[in-house]
Amino acid sequence: MSRKRRPARPQPAHVEWTDAQQAKDLEALARKYPQDQEELLTEAAEFYSRAGQHDKALALFQQVLDADCKDRHLIQAFRIDTLWNAGRIDEAREAAKDLRRQHPDDAGTWDIVGEMFEVANELHDASNWFTAGVTHLLGPATPLTVDTVRDAADASGIEMLAISRHRVRRHLGQPHDDLDQLAHDLYAARPAQLRATSTLDDLHNPDLRAAADGDAEALIASIDNLSHEVEARRAAQARPRMTCALFWGPDEFALLLDTWPQLADHYGTEHHEHILHIEQMLQRLSSEGEPHLGIAQGTVTDLKSFAREENLSPQDGSARAHYAADLAAQGQATPWPPPRNNPCWCGSARKYKKCCGNPALT
Repeated sequence: MSRKRRPARPQPAHVEWTDAQQAKDLEALARKYPQDQEELLTEAAEFYSRAGQHDKALALFQQVLDADCKDRHLIQAFRIDTLWNAGRIDEAREAAKDLRRQHPDDAGTWDIVGEMFEVANELHDASNWFTAGVTHLLGPATPLTVDTVRDAADASGIEMLAISRHRVRRHLGQPHDDLDQLAHDLYAARPAQLRATSTLDDLHNPDLRAAADGDAEALIASIDNLSHEVEARRAAQARPRMTCALFWGPDEFALLLDTWPQLADHYGTEHHEHILHIEQMLQRLSSEGEPHLGIAQGTVTDLKSFAREENLSPQDGSARAHYAADLAAQGQATPWPPPRNNPCWCGSARKYKKCCGNPALT
């Protein structure tokens, strides 16, 4: 059915909390929902760490570890990162050595510790962690090809580690090797809209690091790369077809359940459950090969208007699916997943890799 398009509407604002308050709220939720304690306390510890309350964060990580958690290696990695941020460098190094001897089998663990060393400018240690992660997850005798990575159990995680390794080695000025070539091939195999530059060497040009030190020419080059990335994202948003998940902000989520209480059977009663469900659904669709995924943020008023114009019931799941598709067609959807260092899609203002993209929380 054709109809007049509604004008684009402003996105609803999000409620702001301090990091420490969000940590306390998550601790309270963990007491209320003990079955979700590991995920909730892990996120609470992350918020305490952001607030600079490292002792509280470490205590929560230890509480999770003592409870025989399912993602033990990831929690250990987060604890090591917190120790480092707290200035307890020697303890962090010893804990990292112990964790490496355990041979973690998930890419997130290797990435967290590798990035910790990279941020601290301990680039040789970072390179060693990224190398060990790729080698361990692929297996020492596996051919280093795009196809073998794609066939691996954690293809996206291995690609992340290989590309991170290439970045660090470029900064160190180390010679190109077989794993660097694998990283090149993986990057080149990405869809054009997911590549900020034509080659990985361009993306990881160490001269651009000078931009952080105020070098005007390097800064211009960095801005130019960012412009290419922005244009690529605009092109992705303009794609004619997108499988779009419908997201409700905190206030709209509460209003949605007040308006149609029976929708709690679909969305749950807690906003954090709604966010987790969306991320898990998108990850599942991605693993099944769905190429164009996105997220659109809805409002109750807009859904009512859409349903009225289309003669649909807002309580019908297909009506909400059509509403999400309509938002995508109007350019009001955001491609998923966001870049790992960009703000998370849920509106928390945290980096995606530290929020919904955090492997420990999904």
